[in-house]
Amino acid sequence: MFLARSKVMLRSSIMSRSENILSAESAMKFAQRLLAVLALLVVSCTLLRAQRSGDLRVFVIDVEGGQSTLFVTPDHHSLLIDTGWPGNNGRDADRIVAAAKKAGLTRIDFVLLTHYHVDHTGGVPQLVDRIPVGTFIDHGPLREPGDKPTLDAYDAYQKVLATGKYKHILAKPGMMLPIPGLTAEVLTADGNFLDKPLPGAGQPNPFCQQSEHRPADQTENARSVGTLLTWGKVRILDLGDLTWDKEMDFLCPNNRIGHVDILIVSHHGWNQSSSPALVDAITPRIAVMDNGATKGGSKPTVATLRKIPGLEALWQLHYSEEAGPDNVPEKFIANLQGPDTGYGLELTVSPGGSFSVTNARTQATADYAAH
Repeated sequence: MFLARSKVMLRSSIMSRSENILSAESAMKFAQRLLAVLALLVVSCTLLRAQRSGDLRVFVIDVEGGQSTLFVTPDHHSLLIDTGWPGNNGRDADRIVAAAKKAGLTRIDFVLLTHYHVDHTGGVPQLVDRIPVGTFIDHGPLREPGDKPTLDAYDAYQKVLATGKYKHILAKPGMMLPIPGLTAEVLTADGNFLDKPLPGAGQPNPFCQQSEHRPADQTENARSVGTLLTWGKVRILDLGDLTWDKEMDFLCPNNRIGHVDILIVSHHGWNQSSSPALVDAITPRIAVMDNGATKGGSKPTVATLRKIPGLEALWQLHYSEEAGPDNVPEKFIANLQGPDTGYGLELTVSPGGSFSVTNARTQATADYAAH
């Protein structure tokens, strides 16, 4: 009896162990399958990120009526156009650095100064104190030495260059800027223009007849470095503060630029720029105006921009006090009336031709499909 009972107990023990072994094997197989699925997910996410990493990021930074626009490629090569104002406890430099950090930058490769007015060049000394810079690009000697704020900004910039810490490029029309992955061609510099139409351009410009003729501007504005940036199928135009008379010299009688997708509005939307000869001829899909509450955003300019043929949206950094009821709807404005809030606009540009604009104030994004 005892022997029989022992055999039964031994058989039960062996079966129990066998079941445990089978259970462990099943668990191991399940774990292996789970790891395989997780690995597949990681690969899928990596591929998705790789696809998304093909986008160019553009930060339109609020420097309160000055200019500062940061372009960042997927490989973290960067171009900053203008540095905003000096003073204000480094407000503008701090906002630029915040945008750079958001983009994952530890340095800015290229800083292009369109011209030497204080709202464009004044922030250089404070910027280099906060983040490393590789190369400065400008149009050459100062052309408006009689204006003290401009002279002060220019002298401060020259002191930065004199340290020998930075490379320097003298911009000339037709020059391709050496920014890896980003096609950036200089169209205007020091009052001179590209001498031949861009590929596909050169047609007669019918909007020249709708633009009044104005006297030649004698300030640094007319010397602005203007650049066409191309990312895949998307073309972005930034002419700095190029003035009305220079726009017509460049675009009349023939349109030497052709169509662009995104226009960084010249001169903060002030009425000294944005002639129909320019803005109507280049037919941008969207326009982005880096105005302040009381600087730029002129009432007639806002009206002109909103009537551009085929324009899908005008975006403003600030509500314009002058434009009043002619301002765009609030969802297209980064900073409404009231105290300084410093909100910017962020563009994400796909090489396939689509792009989006995110309003930092609302965190809402508007998408524009490829054409």
